[in-house]
Amino acid sequence: MSYDATKMKDFEIAEQAEKNMPLPYEWAEKLNLQKDEIIPMGRICKLDFMKIIDRLKDKPDGKYINVTAITPTPLGEGKTTTTMGLTEGLGKRGVNVGAAIRQPSGGPTMNIKGTAAGGGNALAIPMTEFSLGLTGDLNDIMNAHNLGMVALTARMQHERNYDDAELAKRNLRRLDVDPTNVQFGWIIDFCAQALRNIIIGIGGKMDGYMMQSRFGIAVSSEIMAILSVATDLKDMRERIGKIIVAYDKKGNPITTEDLEVAGAMTAFMRNAINPTLMSTAEYQPVLVHAGPFANIAIGQSSIIADRIALKMFDYNITESGFAADIGFEKFWNVKCRFSGLTPNVSVLTTTIRALKMHGGGPQVVAGRPLPEDYVKENVGLVEKGCDNMVHHINTIRKAGINPVVCVNAFHTDTKDEIAAVRRAAEAAGARCALSEHWAKGGDGALELADAVIDACNDSVDFKFLYPLDMPLRQRVEVIAREVYGADGVTWTPEAEAKAKKFEENPEYKDFATMMVKTHLSLSSDPAKKGVPKGWVLPVRDVLIFAGAKFLCPMTGTISLMPGTSSDPAYRRIDVDTETGKVMGLF
Repeated sequence: MSYDATKMKDFEIAEQAEKNMPLPYEWAEKLNLQKDEIIPMGRICKLDFMKIIDRLKDKPDGKYINVTAITPTPLGEGKTTTTMGLTEGLGKRGVNVGAAIRQPSGGPTMNIKGTAAGGGNALAIPMTEFSLGLTGDLNDIMNAHNLGMVALTARMQHERNYDDAELAKRNLRRLDVDPTNVQFGWIIDFCAQALRNIIIGIGGKMDGYMMQSRFGIAVSSEIMAILSVATDLKDMRERIGKIIVAYDKKGNPITTEDLEVAGAMTAFMRNAINPTLMSTAEYQPVLVHAGPFANIAIGQSSIIADRIALKMFDYNITESGFAADIGFEKFWNVKCRFSGLTPNVSVLTTTIRALKMHGGGPQVVAGRPLPEDYVKENVGLVEKGCDNMVHHINTIRKAGINPVVCVNAFHTDTKDEIAAVRRAAEAAGARCALSEHWAKGGDGALELADAVIDACNDSVDFKFLYPLDMPLRQRVEVIAREVYGADGVTWTPEAEAKAKKFEENPEYKDFATMMVKTHLSLSSDPAKKGVPKGWVLPVRDVLIFAGAKFLCPMTGTISLMPGTSSDPAYRRIDVDTETGKVMGLF
């Protein structure tokens, strides 16, 4: 059943839906899973993916559906809401369907964005657990990552304090770490701008090695990136061992394997490798695995989750982070290349308010009321903004995938505004469906579900944007021109020198190109809306994630540690001491 989303808050809808949410043993029966394939963790559970994959290895894969979006406002345009709504709509059509989404970060949850569970009647439940750590994957990632820094900083202290003979007695060899070339930092799952640049090791000889260091938000960790792309535990162990934490004074990389800490880091991740099973508000299964941060940690639900889902369900809906220029591009050229999976269709989430912004509407600021232009009819703004939507449609079509535009409906949308979106989408060669899943759940998503089923019956001519043997700088040029619409690329001398070095090393030939760019514009300038023209993409650095096998060209002024606002969500969160219920989280 659906609830009155105009009168009930998301958490109230979730509370009602959670009363009848299947328990772990009920999921086992409902999904035809073996008892030992379910790992109960309270009222939710993890799935033992190796056992499921092994048992279902000969079963054909289901249909593979990606959900992405146009360039959003700072408020987001409802990719997860659409993912949940489409899953519910297909469920209403009697389809065996499941979804795969990412786990939210505690940083945005306690800051201004709130939960990433969807909204209205298109929700993932249980919401509180989802938003407050779930089954501990982020905790495992933080422990694994920070243990790597513990190993590095302890080794630096010991090498400073002891000569080679004393190190040999302790069964250690001198790594000769260059303190000015440490690649790793610490992580914490909050937005903590005070930790972006820090000094550690202040004190005496036994208080560590004094040097400059930093914190990033947990979901930007290379461990998260590895969780996203690993295919099994053996693959994860090998990747973690290749993480470069620093360089020695001759410029040679020092890995977690060199520090003899990779095995212990993997030990923290042994449970995190299994996806968590949640539910839509209408009780379709939802797998949760990996995290957001679409700039570096790929921002997709994991390859492992999609592999399981494609075996378990006839239709698997997987979400990509940010807009199609970032999330879909990485789904297309990184995730699908690593996984070997071929998608059938991509759903482009669109809202009238975002199109108005791209048509020249006023600035939108998270946490503040929407300007009047976004709640009153303005077909002209919508039509101008459709250029951004058409640009993303064309990007999806370049992959040989069938696009379906979903108009994620808001109560302020008008008939003529919606008609303008349909005209533009269909003229660009995409199906278009209005979806009222927020208000009506699966019943409101039937038009979208039918469009997706129809699109899945079309043939797909899937192809990557570039071959793996294309040099890094040429790949960046192709992505900038073909996906972002740039006139070209400029490189700082430092970034170009790094790129040349990576291109000359055959070890990096098959590394993925993981572009790091603002999600608020097709360009590198978040203030430029619509489809910017006459600009070039500036690359200021190239990071390496050797374990994940990513080379990350950095553009603009991207920070791996967001800041907390002056009015963060945690000011309104508390616990009912009588019931233990969390209040104010949503």
